[in-house]
Amino acid sequence: MSVSSKCYYALRAMFALAEHTGSEPMKIADIAERQQIPPRFLEVILSQLKSGGFVQSRRGADGGYRLARPADQITIGEIMRYVDGPIAPVDCVSQSRHKECEFHGECNFFCFWGRVRQAISDVVDQTTFADLIEEAEQRRAQLQLAGLRGAEPGVERPRPGR
Repeated sequence: MSVSSKCYYALRAMFALAEHTGSEPMKIADIAERQQIPPRFLEVILSQLKSGGFVQSRRGADGGYRLARPADQITIGEIMRYVDGPIAPVDCVSQSRHKECEFHGECNFFCFWGRVRQAISDVVDQTTFADLIEEAEQRRAQLQLAGLRGAEPGVERPRPGR
């Protein structure tokens, strides 16, 4: 399974919108800069996300985009499936785009690939954008604390005399 660039950018755009705490909508230029997404590609992605009911837009000088639902009510899996389609490492275990393989039910890997698909689905379907924001805040706090101590998190520095 491979996540397309379009899906990756859509996830990053959604993250930027979820992280945005201002009352005004977020401008495309700000999302593009913050998430390093080509602005023209971002316009297409946001239009698609709007059609899917994930974001809302407002036109005009004060216009921009915002999430259509709270960040804790939008999962990574919803966005991935909407942009890229079914989540499956191989077509024969896809639940919505099943394709029969040449082994016709006698594949020694069928159960394995099914478990891989389920594991991926469990993670992306149980992770919301609010979860990602919380993880990012924790990571930033760890990095800031480590910077104050002069070390990276999880990396022990040799002590003098040892």
